[in-house]
Amino acid sequence: MDKITIGRMENAPKIDKNIYGHFSEHLGHCIYGGIFVGEESAIPNTNGIRKDVVEAMKKLNLPVLRWPGGCFADEYHWRDGIGPDRKRMVNTNWGGVVEDNSFGTHEFMELCRQVGCAPYVNINVGSGTVREMAEWVEYMNSDGDSTTVRERWANGHKEPFNVRYWGIGNENWGGGGNMRPEYYSDVYRQFQTFCRTYGDNVPYRIACGSDGEDLEWTEVLMRTAAKFMDGLSLHYYTVPKDWEDKGSATEFSDDLYLETLRKGRRIGELIEKHGAIMDRFDPERRVGMIVDEWGCWHNVELGTNPGFLFQQNTMRDAMVAALSLNIFNRNADRVRMANIAQTVNVLQAILLTDEARMLLTPTYHVFDLYQGHMDATLLQCMVECKSLENGIEKLSVSASRKDDAVTVTIANFTDETTVRIDGVHAKNVSGRILSGSPQAYNTFEEPNTVCTASFGEVKLFGDHAEAILPAHSIVALSFAI
Repeated sequence: MDKITIGRMENAPKIDKNIYGHFSEHLGHCIYGGIFVGEESAIPNTNGIRKDVVEAMKKLNLPVLRWPGGCFADEYHWRDGIGPDRKRMVNTNWGGVVEDNSFGTHEFMELCRQVGCAPYVNINVGSGTVREMAEWVEYMNSDGDSTTVRERWANGHKEPFNVRYWGIGNENWGGGGNMRPEYYSDVYRQFQTFCRTYGDNVPYRIACGSDGEDLEWTEVLMRTAAKFMDGLSLHYYTVPKDWEDKGSATEFSDDLYLETLRKGRRIGELIEKHGAIMDRFDPERRVGMIVDEWGCWHNVELGTNPGFLFQQNTMRDAMVAALSLNIFNRNADRVRMANIAQTVNVLQAILLTDEARMLLTPTYHVFDLYQGHMDATLLQCMVECKSLENGIEKLSVSASRKDDAVTVTIANFTDETTVRIDGVHAKNVSGRILSGSPQAYNTFEEPNTVCTASFGEVKLFGDHAEAILPAHSIVALSFAI
């Protein structure tokens, strides 16, 4: 029998709800068609934004949304996307398609308003200017009577948007400028200076971090700019095979399934390595680690534009999501935000659309199962279980407490198992489950092949509980204490 032991932690951190954040870039059909269809569309919408997508995002209590990129951010000029006359451009990063800028600042803020989430805006450092950034911050946040603010008034929004989260560039070590860490560090210090506070809204400034493998980037940024930042980003994608041939999203062997999990688990190793560097310069852990791009990256579906990054989403992806979120939870003292890539129709999306149709992916259901952790206090969680052939543990677990409820999330990667959970003295317990073969996925013809169900295979014994976990399952248990 596998065993999980749960207990209180001294100085336990809160699991920031922003760990359950999302990312929407001007890429493929994430924005256009996936989120935004325009007011004249026959697809039900409010102010041009799809009602079905908004409702699905609201059900997750989606806390924060990153926009407009990604790589697109460092060629995005915000004035092209405001007012009645929008500038057309070619999206050279993603597919070479025409970007008409019909979805811009006001449309993004309207999306966040409808969803009820906080906006996280990524600033153009690669091809932008300090002045351009400063005026965007002023346009969004100032309540003064300046010419820039009057532009916002003229475009229909009298009150400031009060955006708090600002990313200063994206992947500036690569497509965002091919900068050296020493150079970007100085550029970051300059840009953040002019990311001004307006009223009581103090910006949360996020510096561009590493691709995951580059520890030197983190070292240089923390040594030279830590006191000027509130967060430092980290990117990591789970690529089952290699970047040249990532592998199919739906057709894969059991061995490649386990290899995907092994690679997915590396995000924990990277958090530890980069976190150790951050600790040397920031022992009080004031600077948050912001994992603002993560998820599985497979080959695109056959017949689709390679630059649109459209891929299916299987139970394997759900397992990587569960594993990753458990790791983020357990590192909540350093990880303050994470944004899965991406929300709709791109990479490890939570939603897929086809014209008027929409479906929930297995990854969507993982975020739904894990809602109990949002803003809850982390609990210590020790796991005793066998290791799989490639060395990873059979179970991935995290636990938290909020008021009189303890949430335990368990991903069982392979065969059925019975788990004993010590340290819970509960009055009652309820549970939900997501299960299916690693290759299972939802289609528009069969949208509920992989979906959540009630889970009743739990017994309480006073000082512990026992649960029978089916093969390839993700379970969320809520104990009433």
